Amino acid sequence: MAEFLGLGVTHYPLLAGTDEHMAGLLRWTLGDPDIPEELKDPDSWSASMRAEWDGGVESAAGHRQVLLDNLARCRKELDEFKPDVLIVWGDDQYENFREEVVPPFCVLAYEDLEVPAFEVMNERGSPNAWGLPDDFEITLHGDPATARSLTNALIDDGFDMAYSYKKRAGAHFPHAILNTQLFLDYEHAGAELPYPIVPITVNCYGQHAIARKGGLARFADIHDERLDPVGPTPRRCMDLGASVVRALAGTDKRVALVASSSWSHAFLVDKTWHLWPDTPADRRLYDAFVAGDMETWRAVTGAEVVDAGQHEMLNWFCLLGAMQELGMTPDWSTFVETDVFNSNKCFAVFS
Repeated sequence: MAEFLGLGVTHYPLLAGTDEHMAGLLRWTLGDPDIPEELKDPDSWSASMRAEWDGGVESAAGHRQVLLDNLARCRKELDEFKPDVLIVWGDDQYENFREEVVPPFCVLAYEDLEVPAFEVMNERGSPNAWGLPDDFEITLHGDPATARSLTNALIDDGFDMAYSYKKRAGAHFPHAILNTQLFLDYEHAGAELPYPIVPITVNCYGQHAIARKGGLARFADIHDERLDPVGPTPRRCMDLGASVVRALAGTDKRVALVASSSWSHAFLVDKTWHLWPDTPADRRLYDAFVAGDMETWRAVTGAEVVDAGQHEMLNWFCLLGAMQELGMTPDWSTFVETDVFNSNKCFAVFS
């Protein structure tokens, strides 16, 4: 019978850059002329946000260290478990999937793939944190045999699962998956993680997948936006996690199930004018998570996820559905709040 480990991590892109650039998303947002000027004035912000903003590079360095400490704990658990494969739920943010097709879920049944490590940072004009060449590449080890058999089992279990054998020409590899390897092997910039990865992409951005190209948008550009069809519901994501467990339970594999995302993202929270994340909404779900209250998670609607800018948390809904199916509760978790660095982050280990 299979053995399972559960991990929740972040793929926060700015962790791959330098401290000087970590608040870059907020600085970009403050340049939006359609945000009321009084809201852009730090004097109107909460005391915690002002302190974090005034701390500048020191605040960024402190945030980085907390994230790295938590990632190191997850990597330690991973190495002690010695998985045969990582199943990673991550969003495709207008990267591999664009106007041609946007599947709700897709298993990437890829062979080993050479991937540029710093495309996102290069586009943002930020040096990478390791001082490596801009064209530095890492190898993502695939497991196409496991990916194919998993897809078959999911289809048999009632999920009409999409699959892909090849990255779209000219596309970025989904940074949710890339950064999972990058950050779980932070010391080596992802170059020495030995474990094969089977990614399952989730259409977390749903109605904003094409409308906002899965990313940043000025308010002038979105006031009359044509929304896309919605993404999968949180409940359906939990059901997928459970189905993945059932698909793999009868194998002899040691499987690490990984959710890769931060929680609410400031640039997705329209009601806060993209200035800070929806921490109360995140706290509500984190408190339920710690209490083992999965019914609160199952009751969350897609509209609530979008309202709170928690789009990428659909990856975590997949993980928690898997852990509920296994009857596993977290051995450890932590919640990292920030007002300035775009998104709250959560880390968790289930063993």
